[in-house]
Formats: sequence, structure tokens, C-alpha cells
Amino acid sequence: MRIISGQYKSRKIIAPKNLPVRPTTDMAKESLFNIINNNYYFQDVVVLDLFAGTGNISYEFASRGTEHITCVDQDFGCIKFINQTANKFDMPINTIKSDVFKYLEKASGSYDIIFADPPYNFSDEDFAKIPELVFANNLLSENGMLIVEHSKHTKLNNVENFSYLKSYGGNVFSFFEVEG
Repeated sequence: MRIISGQYKSRKIIAPKNLPVRPTTDMAKESLFNIINNNYYFQDVVVLDLFAGTGNISYEFASRGTEHITCVDQDFGCIKFINQTANKFDMPINTIKSDVFKYLEKASGSYDIIFADPPYNFSDEDFAKIPELVFANNLLSENGMLIVEHSKHTKLNNVENFSYLKSYGGNVFSFFEVEG
């Protein structure tokens, strides 16, 4: 994987082969960050990266100037790799080793952007639990956005607070916003 833009543009990050991950493709990531760039100033946002995996999305935020990034993943190897990479590049990334659903049930705070990239083999019900918990616990700021990455076979447009979706090859991003 590579960092697309910002301070660490074009840096390649090689994740260990044994991590249970499926990093977001560069094409999909670039398109996603173009959308985010049109709505937010990276240096002003607070980010929560769920099912963080390799940290791919968090590194992109950090490279673009985001100073408040929290990654949550239940895999020790993923958390260890994110910590090592963040330390190597002096990135402001805080990691939490936890089951994402348990984390969301107890979480507090306010995030401008919450990104979730769960395993594609999750059921639609498990995917829907993510926005349900985020909104039940008021984790998004007033103008915040929850972005859930999934395959084209998962349908989230009937979930409360769904706003729109964007597809890039086999990757789909569903966007959720606070209704107001």
C-alpha cells in the first residue's frame, strides 16, 4: 500500500503477510479522500478508524495533517503494526485493541469522521450494527460523517441515517450523517 497525498506522499508501507486484512485499494482510497477533502479540512477533524487493519486509512489522514486519530482493531498483530508504523513516521495515531462492537457500546466522545472497514463476509445485520451503535451513542459531531466500506453485495441504504453511497470497482462506501 502507498500513501497517496500529504507529507508522506508516495511512501510505501509493507504490512506483514500474516495480518488478517484486506487493505482498501489505492483507487478506492484516492476517490474516498477526494470526497472527504471536499467536505472537511484535514487538520481540523477528529477521526475514528474502526476495523483499522493495517492502518492504511489512518496513515492517509495523518499524512494530510489530521492530528487526532484513533484506530480500533481486535487483532494484536494489526495494533502492533500500526503502532510501529505510526512511531516510525511520527504520526499522531492512538491505538485501541478491542472488539469494535464492544468498543462502540462503551465509547464516548465526538468524532468528525468515523471510518469502518469490517470484513466483507459480515452479515448485513452486523454491518447495520455499526451505524446503529455510532448513532445510539452520539459519537458523530454535528456535521460528522460515518463511512462504512463494504462489497457490492451488502446493502445498507435502508439503515437509519444513510445518506448516499459511492462504488469503486468491488469497493462500496456507504455514507451516514446526523439527520438535522
